[in-house]
Amino acid sequence: IISSARAIHKILNSKDLGIELAPEAASVNFQEVMQRMRKLRAEISQHDSARRFQELGVDVFLGEGHFLDRKTIKIGEQTLHFKKAVIATGGRPAVPDIPGINNINYLTNENIFSLTELPSRLAVIGGGPIGCELAQTFARFGSQVTLIESHAQILSREDKDAAQIIQQQLERDGVKLVFNANTSLVSENEQEKLLTIETAGQTIKLEVDEVLIAAGRTPNVEGLELERAGVEYYPLSGVIVNDYLQTTNPDIYGAGDICSHLKFTHNADFQARLVIGNALFPGRSKASRLIVPWCTYTDPEIAHVGLYEHQAREKGIPVNTFIQKLDNVDRAILDNETAGFVKVHVKRGTDQILGATIVAAHAGDLISEITLAMQSRAGLKKLASVIHPYPTQADAIRKIGDQFNRTRLTPFLKSLLMKWLKWTR
Repeated sequence: IISSARAIHKILNSKDLGIELAPEAASVNFQEVMQRMRKLRAEISQHDSARRFQELGVDVFLGEGHFLDRKTIKIGEQTLHFKKAVIATGGRPAVPDIPGINNINYLTNENIFSLTELPSRLAVIGGGPIGCELAQTFARFGSQVTLIESHAQILSREDKDAAQIIQQQLERDGVKLVFNANTSLVSENEQEKLLTIETAGQTIKLEVDEVLIAAGRTPNVEGLELERAGVEYYPLSGVIVNDYLQTTNPDIYGAGDICSHLKFTHNADFQARLVIGNALFPGRSKASRLIVPWCTYTDPEIAHVGLYEHQAREKGIPVNTFIQKLDNVDRAILDNETAGFVKVHVKRGTDQILGATIVAAHAGDLISEITLAMQSRAGLKKLASVIHPYPTQADAIRKIGDQFNRTRLTPFLKSLLMKWLKWTR
């Protein structure tokens, strides 16, 4: 549905590209958008189906499982004894403790995809990745969207410069942003849902058709009887694991949202690979060695890998930061996608990449080049020597490498170079 929202936005904002189009010539068929999404979801879901795993030789037991002791699991009437086990029960949308929230039919990122009609008015509680993605998407479809955020900015964990670009784009898309806000009460009647919002000493009454809760994720620890297995956990953060992803029962591991603060599908995938290796060959692979990029699929996207600048400083690591804005990258100019940048942090005095943030139309694709560089310990100097096709937005990464190389030309080296040039004339 994000792809559909980007498509209608591109069509309706194509005047700068020389395309004249009457607004009434393009419209969103919300039912068709959602039907396409459900069709594609059904096709993709086969990759994780029980049948596929059975065909791969895996014994699949369907039912609610829980531990009986440190070596035994019960699923329905069946009892399984294990040598090694992994808890991968994932997470679910976190629901804030708002008075009246359990008395209304609210939406989350799990059930919003069951909508068949576009809500005229949508309130989004939470300005994190999911909240921003869906707020922008529904605004572009034509909903009147209000996003309610408890912090002073959206995407509070992201680079401030990056978040500011997304905030400005959301406002251009028609999203109303309410910051430093607390939703103190929700209710509903036959026609609409009512929200009471406290912000900056003011009380706002908001009437909407639907409320989307986008306040993060909660690990699924309930009902597992983890105490019987000797597995310690916290209700809000999940099971406790060490760097090898072992729980407090060394024969039981954790992977994914149940134990990780990085709640991404790709992170869960690689943690699962690590668990398999450590279960067979104990103590070989550490989770802390995983270099995990992530992306927020707003338009433009925000992608990040490694440390933010403030995190490096908190660790006592001095940094140099290099920034390449997209308004000086030819392909971004040609595509009318100049709102963004590539920002790379290196350890001061070296070209060692500590982290990077990219804001671009397809930042999630671009970040992989920097992730690979970090994984292979290639520095900015090496990226400067990588030939990129022209024109591409990825050329911004090479330009960052050029910026670093220019810092190596100290006044002393510059004077030597000038003397050599004069001598060679």
